[in-house]
Amino acid sequence: MFPVTTMAIARRRPRLPQAVHGFTLIEMMVVVAIIGALMGLGIPSMSNWVSANKAAAASEFYMDGFRAARLQAISHNSASRIVLSNNQTTGQLDWQVDICFPLPGTPCTATSDNWSTTAAAAKGDPDTGTAYKSISRSADNLPSTKVIQPVLFPTGNYTIHYTALGWVDTSIGSRLQRLRLEPLPAYAAQLPTTAIAVTLSGMPTRCNVDLAATDSRGCPP
Repeated sequence: MFPVTTMAIARRRPRLPQAVHGFTLIEMMVVVAIIGALMGLGIPSMSNWVSANKAAAASEFYMDGFRAARLQAISHNSASRIVLSNNQTTGQLDWQVDICFPLPGTPCTATSDNWSTTAAAAKGDPDTGTAYKSISRSADNLPSTKVIQPVLFPTGNYTIHYTALGWVDTSIGSRLQRLRLEPLPAYAAQLPTTAIAVTLSGMPTRCNVDLAATDSRGCPP
């Protein structure tokens, strides 16, 4: 046996961990200040991004309605219409698409009772097995009118009628020609003004109301 020396014992002795120092109060205050500054910059940007996306969703919401009205006329070989109505939650416009089949002595006019509803199919619908009931969409999830204001042109017109070919039926009174979604002054710098025009061919298109009608991007007169 060899004698155990003091040096060998020292080598075998485990090293004690070094003391770990925590954050000082000043360091914590600096970190909190930095986080606060980043949040102050990020929250308005996030809010603007959300508002811009909701505004874009609003125009697409109405585009879907106009497309659906035209498609239902063509697919059912019937008259169709889209009717806008005020939403009680947001102040925006709900939409509903109905179809109608002319009956002997009862054409499809604005006031006839041949039209489908959300509860019942149109009278005279030849497809009795899967007869079409009106579809409706609520504007509950759109920005409120405190952010974007819908403007109808001509004023007070909430309906567009379509023929069985998908064209706008100009024989039924006055009709909605354009829907403008205009941000209120507080949001004008963040959100663009958008407009949807429905041509006589029944096709909805986005247009820029600030450009001349002769410009391909402008709204038709």
